[in-house]
Amino acid sequence: MKILQWLKPGVRVKRWITLGAMGILFIVFAAVEFFNKRIFTKEYMYFYIFLIVSGIIILYISVTQGIRSIMMLINRGYLNISLDSHKLKNLIYEKRLLVKGPKIVAIGGGTGLSTMLRGVKYYTSNITAIVTVGDDGGGSGALREELGMLPPGDIRNCILALADTEPLMEELLQYRFKEGNLKNQSFGNLFLAAMDGVSNNFEEAVQKMSSVLAVTGRVLPVTLDDMVLKAKLKNGNIIEGESNIPEKAINQNSKIEKLFIEPENAQALNEAVEAIKEADAVILGPGSLYTSVIPNLLVKDISKALKETNALKIYVSNIMTQEGETDNYTVSEHIQAIFKHAGNGIIDYIAVNTEKISNKIKEKYLEKNAEQVKIDRDKIDKLNVKVIEGDFITVKNNWVRHDQDKLAQLLMKTIMEKKLLYDKKKIIEYFYLSQRLKENKASKE
Repeated sequence: MKILQWLKPGVRVKRWITLGAMGILFIVFAAVEFFNKRIFTKEYMYFYIFLIVSGIIILYISVTQGIRSIMMLINRGYLNISLDSHKLKNLIYEKRLLVKGPKIVAIGGGTGLSTMLRGVKYYTSNITAIVTVGDDGGGSGALREELGMLPPGDIRNCILALADTEPLMEELLQYRFKEGNLKNQSFGNLFLAAMDGVSNNFEEAVQKMSSVLAVTGRVLPVTLDDMVLKAKLKNGNIIEGESNIPEKAINQNSKIEKLFIEPENAQALNEAVEAIKEADAVILGPGSLYTSVIPNLLVKDISKALKETNALKIYVSNIMTQEGETDNYTVSEHIQAIFKHAGNGIIDYIAVNTEKISNKIKEKYLEKNAEQVKIDRDKIDKLNVKVIEGDFITVKNNWVRHDQDKLAQLLMKTIMEKKLLYDKKKIIEYFYLSQRLKENKASKE
């Protein structure tokens, strides 16, 4: 061993590889001799055993010492690999933590769903995001009309939320062109459109993009059918197109009575249905009630799977009402709207925010005929839905948003306590490790 210490690291690795090959040769030679000659005398049996045992010992030594030599090459800079023992340890630890996390299915669309996913991915890698494909406005609507593809916008946001990529790459994929024919079009949408062009279907395109961006979990469109969202207003008029529904409801001063989709029997992805049935928890929202959450439930296989699953079903209530969709709605009215379209029994718990917003923010929302959603506990209880209270909002540019970390902590704590029956000690340890994971991710960025 003293002589080996003086050898150059590169030569030392070659020596261990040669020694390992010798060990394999011993084992193979013994096996070939045994099967060819079939001699079972005591002397030959000892000879076979000696060769095999010697080969195994030599192979073990060569592998262990070879790994040490490779690590020495890395540490001394002979190999240009940005990896050290600390980073390797963190990587192994992160993967082990995430793989053990609960199976989560998140259903919705819009920015609300992607915000929640950014927080949940630090607790589990067993995530399936089921995303609406009813969008027909903005850049997504333009690509849908021009290329005949499903709208990529909400899908793109969820992929980026779950991606393990550099901030610059995310900034690039979220970039919107400011001039020309591509004005207001997202580069990420174009990327997904290109993937769709070289794939057999939209689902495969989403999978390819997810693979390129190292996504934690998976993102699935709720259906591959060309789904069109329609609404019947209380005045009897029928509105077609997701982007038109709130606008027409405002212009006609008439609330939404009922949503429906065409084709009526749109087929859900089998993977989405199976994910719901096998989940530990299903989370609905957050997001626009009538244009992000409910459209997914109108796909019959999805609502049927929600009724059949043993998963814990949680709905994340909106913080503020939305003009043209949920004017003056209370929390219970959000639940009633979901039950009306998908049937009773698909919500066990509802997560509601109890943190008050400032008068300044209230006044800004009143300009858009919006207000903080009121929590009417008595009516919620009558719907057989339990309330989970928490403070999980943040204010960005004077707009109220869900705080991804606070919301994820509340949801994961509820899932672990109510569904997985973890004791408090395990829950505390799990959240401590998850916090370290977030810190490690932040240090990389």
